[in-house]
Amino acid sequence: MTNTTGNPGVIALFGATSEIGLAIVAEYLARAPARVVLVGRDQPSRSAAAQDLLDRGASSVEQVDFDALDYAGHPKAVDQVFAGGAVDLAIIAFGLLGDTDRLWRDQPRLIDFIGVNFTGAASVGALLVGRMLPQGHGQLIVLASVAGEVVRPSNFVYGSTKAGLDAFYHHLGTVLKGTGLSVTVARPGRVKTKMIAHLAPAPLTIAPARAATDIVAAARRGRSVVWTPGVFHWIMLGLKHLPWSIQRHLPV
Repeated sequence: MTNTTGNPGVIALFGATSEIGLAIVAEYLARAPARVVLVGRDQPSRSAAAQDLLDRGASSVEQVDFDALDYAGHPKAVDQVFAGGAVDLAIIAFGLLGDTDRLWRDQPRLIDFIGVNFTGAASVGALLVGRMLPQGHGQLIVLASVAGEVVRPSNFVYGSTKAGLDAFYHHLGTVLKGTGLSVTVARPGRVKTKMIAHLAPAPLTIAPARAATDIVAAARRGRSVVWTPGVFHWIMLGLKHLPWSIQRHLPV
């Protein structure tokens, strides 16, 4: 149960090796111990992440196997997450960046990409809410992106999936008002992770720890949306009002 200081006692991270997701968990652990469930593929990096969280003060760390594209297996994975009891906070942090030019030309690859970034994430959200409603409490944090706010031709496949993910969870939070459950949609800009290591440096790139600080602060206040860094709220507002003749030339 979330304690009186707003710290969750049990945290589930879907996307067990997500650098931003792990930074969010670490931010909570810096405030108070918690039982953590890492949900993702069975691989050495997941075990390394579990050990790191124990070193940071987690009371225990469990690992659950999860494949975003195995929709039929999602209920079993969520059941395992809740096997030890109620879950106070679930973080949805898995996703792919992909190569837009390659994706739209390769239909099987495109379907799998959308399946991970949108369908898989929405599937998990529906299942988590189904388990949290009987608890009467629970919070979801989902990692969307500023790329979903103004979808640009240069990365329109990724941007489209993030736009759908953002809309799904934002409105899910709306229909859950009054149930004891809440949803915080995080819209980070570029965060310095392995996912973007191949991209050229860009202004306003931040570290995962900085993104986590902003996201946790917003979630603790019950905010439905958080931009990180916050200046992106105003940048995206401005970009939305640009004529399409200019928008279509925007870089990634």
